[in-house]
Amino acid sequence: MNSIVVSSIVFVSIFAAALLGIAIRRALPEEHVGSDAKDVVRLATGLIATMSALVLGMLVSSAKSHYDASKNEVAEMSLEIVAIDRLLAKYGPETGEIRAEFQQLVEFSLDRIWPSEASRHTELRPGDHGQILADKLLLLEPKNDTQVAAKTQATSMVIALQKSQWLLFLKSEQRPIPIPLLVVLILWLAANFASFGLFAPPNYTVVATLALSALAVSSAIFIILEMYSPFSGILGISPAPILEALRQMGR
Repeated sequence: MNSIVVSSIVFVSIFAAALLGIAIRRALPEEHVGSDAKDVVRLATGLIATMSALVLGMLVSSAKSHYDASKNEVAEMSLEIVAIDRLLAKYGPETGEIRAEFQQLVEFSLDRIWPSEASRHTELRPGDHGQILADKLLLLEPKNDTQVAAKTQATSMVIALQKSQWLLFLKSEQRPIPIPLLVVLILWLAANFASFGLFAPPNYTVVATLALSALAVSSAIFIILEMYSPFSGILGISPAPILEALRQMGR
C-alpha cells in the first residue's frame, strides 16, 4: 500500500468534502443553517469526530508497536549473528569455511534488505542460503563434548535466525490497514469536514484553514503507513546493528 498515494487520496477526499459543504451552504435556505440546525449537526459530527479520533489513535498505537517490534527484531538478529559466529569459532578451525560463508550470507542479506543502490527495492523474502548453512553444520563431526555443545547451539540458533527472517517477510506481506476500515475512516473524516464547510463563512482564510487541517490528517495517515513499512521510506530502520555484527564477525 503506497503511503504517498493513500495519504493523497485522504487529503483530496476530505478537503473536497469541506469545499462541498461550503457549496451546499450557498444553496440552502437560511433556516437550514440556523442555530437549531447547527446545534444538531455539531452533536452528530462531534460523535463522528470522537470515533475518528479513537480509530486514528488505535492505528497510530498499532503502527508504533509494529515499528518498534521490527527494530527489536533487527537488534535480536544482530545479537544472534554474533553469537553464532562465536560458537563456530569455539568449535574450532574446522568451521573456518562455514564462518566465511556465514559472513557472506549476512552481507548478502544486508544488501538485500538495505540495497546499496537507490534504484533497487528492498527484498525481505529470505533465500535458501540459510538452510544450506544449517545443512553444513549438521555435517560436522564433533570430537569432544565442547564441540557437541557448540554444534547443537549454533544449529538451533541458525534455525531461529531463519525463522526471524521469515517472520519479518510474512509481516511485511500483510495489509497494514484493512481497506474497509480505511474507507470508513475517510467517510467519517469527510463528513466532519463537510460540516465544517457547511457552517463556516466562505472566505479564503477558512478555505486555507480547512486545507491545512486536511493536510494534517492525511499526514497522520502517511506516518501510520510509513511505520508499517519499517524497511523502506522515510522512517526506514537503520542497518547499524547488522553492520556492527558484521564488524564483530571473524574476530
